[in-house]
Amino acid sequence: MNKTRFAALAAAFLTAGAAHGQDKINLVLNWLPGADHAPLFYAQKMGWFKQAGLDVSLENGKGSTYSLLKAASGESALGIVDMATAMQGRDKGADVVGIYVIYANSPYGIYWKKSSGIRNVLDLKGKKLGNPPGDAARVMWPAIAKTVGLAADDITWVNVAPEGKIAALQSGAIAATTHFYSVHYVYERTFGSDLGFVATRELGFNPYGNAIVANRAYLEKNKAALAKFVPVVQRAYAACLQNPQPCNEYLAEVASQKLEDVNASWKNVETLLVDDTSRKLALGGFDPKRVEADYNVVRDVFNVKPFKPTDVFTNDLLDQSIKSK
Repeated sequence: MNKTRFAALAAAFLTAGAAHGQDKINLVLNWLPGADHAPLFYAQKMGWFKQAGLDVSLENGKGSTYSLLKAASGESALGIVDMATAMQGRDKGADVVGIYVIYANSPYGIYWKKSSGIRNVLDLKGKKLGNPPGDAARVMWPAIAKTVGLAADDITWVNVAPEGKIAALQSGAIAATTHFYSVHYVYERTFGSDLGFVATRELGFNPYGNAIVANRAYLEKNKAALAKFVPVVQRAYAACLQNPQPCNEYLAEVASQKLEDVNASWKNVETLLVDDTSRKLALGGFDPKRVEADYNVVRDVFNVKPFKPTDVFTNDLLDQSIKSK
């Protein structure tokens, strides 16, 4: 989608928003509802958005790129997008602004079987890794490889559907795969003591992950509405961090998932939601220095046109009284 197309859709979106009320907000998830989205659904259940004068709808997504296109084009006010993906999208005219960090820590994890002889990430050299072509960690692999001491072409990528990763690893068709830490519990159940794993954040590669981004034009025209939306999101994530059970129970209900799976996923997710910035500034806040470091990686690895890192996020909408513990 080119810049002209983005601009046209954004203009149409803004006109429609004005006609139907600026307090109607659509948020496209990065994927199907999961434990990391539980606070958003819980806020709906509790009526917190409505109490703030907002009519919020949550739409299923199909990955960060899809959510980015929806938000950047103006088809949706907001989307949940991997921040590195958002930065890369600027080259194609995707003008969005991060307004709330969900994954303050990188969710990327690398998985293998110990019985394959792989002991650590350096042993992946010469091996096959399986992932869909658009997988976030696969896209970021050149940066990950550089951080851990490998060349980007030290491994060979095999195209594997998201739902086929575990089967391909079990069969030996691939030596390793990557996945978000939110589903770590599934790998533990499947491979048990044979599971080999490392989180990239433990290897020194810890860019911001999923964040709620806003269409910039929408943000500029509807800042008052988003200034009500973001504190509700903060309140919801703070409540679920303190007492996750009601949140998980409702997510399991609306998403038709097993509660035990949602609970297990939430335990993995919790480690991704909190960092020093969420404790010191506000829950969901961006650290400008970290954003700049992430920008430098994206700029160098993907040769994006230079822009100011401060253009891709704002902390102005946060309620700084809401912090994580």
